[in-house]
Amino acid sequence: MGSLSLLLVGVSVVVLAIIVLRWHPFIALTAAGLTVAALTPAELLYRSKLDAPQRAALVGDGGGIPDAAPPEWEKAHTTAVAHSGKWFVSRFTDAFGKGCGEIALIIAMAAIIGQCLLDSGGAKRIVDSLMRLCGVRGTPIAFAGSAFTLGIPVFFDTVFYLLLPLGKALRRETGRDYLLYILTIVAGATMAHSLVPPTPGPLTVAASFGDQVTIGSMMLGGIVVGLFTSATGVAYAYWANRRWDIPLREEAGAETKPAAGFDGPLPPLWLSLFPIVLPIALIGGEAVLGAMGREVAAMKALGDKNIALILAAGAAVWLLVRAKRAAGAKVKEAVQTALASGGVIILITAAGSAFGSVLRDTNIAEIISDSIEGRQTLMLIPVAYLVTALIRTAQGSATVAMITAGGMVGPIAMGTELSYSALYLALAIGCGSKPISWANDSGFWLIGRMTGMTPVETFKSVSVMMLMMSLAGLALLLVGAIVFPLV
Repeated sequence: MGSLSLLLVGVSVVVLAIIVLRWHPFIALTAAGLTVAALTPAELLYRSKLDAPQRAALVGDGGGIPDAAPPEWEKAHTTAVAHSGKWFVSRFTDAFGKGCGEIALIIAMAAIIGQCLLDSGGAKRIVDSLMRLCGVRGTPIAFAGSAFTLGIPVFFDTVFYLLLPLGKALRRETGRDYLLYILTIVAGATMAHSLVPPTPGPLTVAASFGDQVTIGSMMLGGIVVGLFTSATGVAYAYWANRRWDIPLREEAGAETKPAAGFDGPLPPLWLSLFPIVLPIALIGGEAVLGAMGREVAAMKALGDKNIALILAAGAAVWLLVRAKRAAGAKVKEAVQTALASGGVIILITAAGSAFGSVLRDTNIAEIISDSIEGRQTLMLIPVAYLVTALIRTAQGSATVAMITAGGMVGPIAMGTELSYSALYLALAIGCGSKPISWANDSGFWLIGRMTGMTPVETFKSVSVMMLMMSLAGLALLLVGAIVFPLV
């Protein structure tokens, strides 16, 4: 079976397993990975472990390395032979373990940060401060800014649960602009969710590109693109709010969870922001220094993604301890809740990473990269976007779409001489995970159920806004790759 056929088989298994069989994404990705691993012939496994010059120099039916080859080629040949002889299950589990090792600690720490922000009142303090700063007229901007900030360490549905009650309260007071409040909350939270680590989607995508895309560069690039796309969403929200008047249907109020789960005195704003800003400053600072060709030992250590997130999680726990005036059962409960939710995400992302690894073993990167030369590599950006968008539309989950597309596009980028930074491809995958939110997306029903909007109202407002934000991001990335290639 050829590389392209194996790719189609893998993607088909993921989509069918989730849509038709209703399997959990972890099971679907595992099934797809094992299927592709079992069907990949030894010849492709062998070739996938060699670089382009080594593959070009293969001789004989056995594909051996020529006698006059450099000494390091022999080591590569030995590795390739050993890999092609591995049992397919071992190849998948080895990749699963490696993927888990790369992302497990980061996701666990991010989950702790998010839960502690909610339980300590830090999240509510951030929202209240932004709303006071922006005033009543600027409340939609405050919603978008709060959602984007909280969407970095906190999952989308939790951010929506936190902010929507405030939007409903304002709608009752003013009697207007309900759709504007809904859309601005979604605009901020959904773009941070798909573009800025340590949320699982962009974190896994960055890992799919190896050394070409660091967590720090993904953070900085995700913030820039995320702010631009969120601004596009806010602009659409104002337009849609003038066009459609969505009433506040009280029967939907019973579905709304408490705003923050905290009823004590709120912590200071600087302390609430500290667990969010700290990892961005450390990881982003180390990335900036690296881009400038400077190396500071202390910054290199603290800017390590794992160390930065551990320090941020420690700051978040301290914030909770300070708010609760005790480090006992409340803190333990918050950490346990965070790790329980984070554990599921770790399994999904590790399975997705292993799926990407077995796709790389099919040598698909060589097939596609050989057909793209020079400036034509710019076309990989819309290709990455469209692949992700198709998977998202087919099976509903933005995170699963990003993980699957990252496993497909990452190997291509690593095997192709790009005319721009691979960061643009990683961000294109994030933008491509937004369209199209419809009936197979749990977030589509979550938003509709909690706001009281009908499916038609949700689609023509929320889904269309997500599509416009993603297209704005794609346009920005294409222009950026031409004007600022970053290579």
